Amino acid sequence: MANIKSAEKRARQTVKRRARNVAGRSKLRTAIKGVVNAVEAGDKETATAKLKAAGPIIDSAVNKGLIHRNKAARHKSALNARVKELSAG
Repeated sequence: MANIKSAEKRARQTVKRRARNVAGRSKLRTAIKGVVNAVEAGDKETATAKLKAAGPIIDSAVNKGLIHRNKAARHKSALNARVKELSAG
């Protein structure tokens, strides 16, 4: 355990920040899985709705520094392509 007051505060902040990051990352992964599962089930309407809901969640993760903007763009592009493929096929 830290002996210096500033180090103790840093330790407390780290615990809070980690909890926030874990929750945010979980929310992001859940949103992505929702779209993927809907696509695999072949449910076009649900997949489209979940994709529309996942977009802002992915963007929010970028703004909070959870993921890089290029990773967000890659996720959004891949999900969109899968939903589009479902619509065409």
